[in-house]
Amino acid sequence: MEDEEQQWALWMQAAAEGDQRSYRRLLDALVPLITAVARTCLARNGRDLSELDDVVQESLLAIHLKRHLWDASRPLVPWVRALVVNKTIDSMRRRGRRIVVPIEPLANMLPADTPQPDMGRSDIERLIGHVRGRQRLVLEAIALKGQTVREAADSLGMSEGAARVTLHRAIKAIAELVRKART
Repeated sequence: MEDEEQQWALWMQAAAEGDQRSYRRLLDALVPLITAVARTCLARNGRDLSELDDVVQESLLAIHLKRHLWDASRPLVPWVRALVVNKTIDSMRRRGRRIVVPIEPLANMLPADTPQPDMGRSDIERLIGHVRGRQRLVLEAIALKGQTVREAADSLGMSEGAARVTLHRAIKAIAELVRKART
């Protein structure tokens, strides 16, 4: 690893002198390191790895924009790691605090009801009509338009995790309506 780090430092010095080939080699060689550092930082903070590609790209851009600040008398890798950690923190701040809740395991925890006859589109639309806001939008996208959770999230400008939570809450609200109607 030490030889590799020395090679990266040489490429960075050559890049500072205008050697585009060395600069390209350096960036290509740093991608696995940047990815590993960002993945570790995101995982330590309980974050979804969907941010990983963005953090890697932002880190590469930061290296490009700040390469003139690197002191050639100091090791390159700690400097790169610090940039990546800072970019990961910036990304987490921008996206805010969010919790990823997979809904698949919940299916096994819900009590099994007696099978109900298949509902028609009008029945589904009627039930969705009782739900408001984003919950309604997510339900319409998935139940009526046939979108996946990811597609619905993208079309509504939400993260996939937020769409899953919203969907879960909407289904819970409809289940409560149905339960009240039965009693």
